[in-house]
Amino acid sequence: MAKAAKSAKTAKTAKTAKTAASAETAAPAKTAKRAAEAAKPARPVKAKPESHLGMVRRARKINRELAEVYPYAHPELDFRNSFELLVATVLSAQTTDLRVNQTTPALFAKYPTPEDMAAAVPEELEEIIRPTGFFRAKAKSLMGLSAALRDRFDGQVPGRLEDLVSLPGVGRKTANVVLGNAFGVPGITVDTHFGRLVRRWKWTEQEDPEKVEAEICAIFPKSEWTMLSHRVVFHGRRICHSRKPACGACPIAPLCPAYGEGETDPEKAKKLLKYEMGGYPGQRLAPPPDYPGRPAAPLGTGDE
Repeated sequence: MAKAAKSAKTAKTAKTAKTAASAETAAPAKTAKRAAEAAKPARPVKAKPESHLGMVRRARKINRELAEVYPYAHPELDFRNSFELLVATVLSAQTTDLRVNQTTPALFAKYPTPEDMAAAVPEELEEIIRPTGFFRAKAKSLMGLSAALRDRFDGQVPGRLEDLVSLPGVGRKTANVVLGNAFGVPGITVDTHFGRLVRRWKWTEQEDPEKVEAEICAIFPKSEWTMLSHRVVFHGRRICHSRKPACGACPIAPLCPAYGEGETDPEKAKKLLKYEMGGYPGQRLAPPPDYPGRPAAPLGTGDE
């Protein structure tokens, strides 16, 4: 009996040893499995889609922030009256406002009124506006709209959208620029910069300028339309560039869904700033009194 008990004890000891050995073998396997699980990339947490109301609130906050950054925002074309603004805006297609501003002093010195421009010798007009590009087509538009102003509107620029867009070479963008800045009629100006930024900020997905205009008009009160246009364009030209936005120097970065598309390092981003933000001349030769930057240089001075 004692012998049987001893055999049972021996068997139990062997079983215990076998179990311990199995545990020791399993422990590294479990550890390796846990390590492998930990090494797996975490599943990205899906951001909750922004509601339309959330987008509107964010858009309006961006506008308020831009108003603080650019309290001096203004049209960057030099003009003294509605006719000069209309002509300068037509010339600004496919070129910079700076180039237009450097060209118009000689233009308006020779053709100060619609009557004068309508009677211009085409080749002479073309030569003056040549620096702005597409000068033959632009000269044709300028002479056509000037003749229309002379013949249909007593030489005066009309203050209604439907009348302005009836003029040769004048579309909604040009009409809204003139209405907003010469007549005080609110309007959204959808140029290249404006369209690019409002899509980057997810205010709209539209590409067609008229559809962009309609959707942005629905977001903001009418009283904000003209100044909103200036602020957005200012921001696009100075900070939120097309190819390499200065994200690290952007005052609205926390509100921007596209943050990180450009340079995020603050010091490197500062070097991307343009015009007054970067300490350089602006686009106007005769900027408003409250403009904090330096005026641009006239054409042909070597400091363009």
